[in-house]
Parts: sequence; C-alpha cells; structure tokens
Amino acid sequence: MPQLQSFHEIRFPFALALGASGGPVTRTEIVQLASGREQRNARWSVPRRRFDAGSAIRSFAQLQEISDFFEARRGRLFGFRFRDPLDHKSCPATQAVSAFDQQIGTGNAIASDFQLTKSVGEGLPGRVIAKPVTGTVRIGVDGVEQQIGTDCLVDTTSGLVTFLPGHLPAAEAIVTAGYEFDLPVRFDSDELVINLAAFGAGEIPSIPMIELVL
Repeated sequence: MPQLQSFHEIRFPFALALGASGGPVTRTEIVQLASGREQRNARWSVPRRRFDAGSAIRSFAQLQEISDFFEARRGRLFGFRFRDPLDHKSCPATQAVSAFDQQIGTGNAIASDFQLTKSVGEGLPGRVIAKPVTGTVRIGVDGVEQQIGTDCLVDTTSGLVTFLPGHLPAAEAIVTAGYEFDLPVRFDSDELVINLAAFGAGEIPSIPMIELVL
C-alpha cells in the first residue's frame, strides 16, 4: 500500500496526555580515559521527549479510544501531535502568550521566512517548533506586533513564518514570536498490549511515545 504521508495532523487525546509520564531525554556518550577522567560527548544537539500514557487509562471508553487511535496511526508508522501539559507554550505555562516571548531571527530586508523556535538556555541551539497550534501564534518585529494574514503568514504544519511583500523585517530588526504548540511524536511500539481485567474494564500497561525530529 503506498504511504501518502508520514504524519497525521491530529492530536493525541488530551485527557490521556494529562495522565502521561515522561519528559526530555538526552543521549550522552561517555568515554573512560586511562587517567580515570571522563570525556563526555552529546550525541543529540537537543533533547528528545519520551512519554508513556499507559497509566492514564481510567475507563473502558478511554481504552477503546486509544485502541482506535493506535490502529489509525498503524503503530509506529504515522506521527501525530501530542500536547505536553508541562511545556506547550512559548512562555511559562501559567502565563499568557505574547508576540515577544521568543526571538526567532533578525531581519536583513531580504529574508521573508523565519522558523519558530524556543530557547532552551544561553549558548544552546533553540528547539525547532514545527507544530504550533492554529490561532495561537503571535508575531512581533522590533516590539511591534504584526497582523497574521496581512503582514505575515504562519504554516501550522511546519512552524514557518513567512512575511509578505512590503512587510519584510528591516535590517537588524528583531523578529519575535509567541505561540502554543504540540510536539510531533510517534508511538514507540508496533504492539498495543491490552489487559481486560473484567467485563467493562481493562488497562494498557504501556503506551510509549517518542518525539520526532522533523
């Protein structure tokens, strides 16, 4: 069967995401030297997130919902959106998004495209935000909020901001953004093990997911 696309623009059930466990994972290579000292090398430039939603199942209806969702994604074949309850905004989760939360670039009067990113610390590469939530993105240039649709466009499937002709950021202009976002993830297993403990009840011990690098 031909594969039409490798990512489905659909969100994992949010009620189950609220009960998921997980967080960022790094990949570090450690070499023990003859002197006893260590040499440590980062294999990944930025962490990837892993989650497990098995403990989030609370009802038979949720059991059926996740089973259908898993089958529609064909296990590990198709990616999907996942809302991390702890980290899903350009600002702290308890604050409101503004157009000036994150610097995403500097204008040169020529460039029209800017990728949404999120800072993870001084001197470290920012996280690419590829799945912003429709209707939440706000863009600023040198402290002035821009109008989506008039000054620029936002692709919510890639996180790319495109300024329209006549509205390109001037040289040295600071381009900023605020947004809510989902993580692109896939299931990390091709098997969903369902335990039917009793009629009308059951559990799925493990529903592993891992963040995709797009």
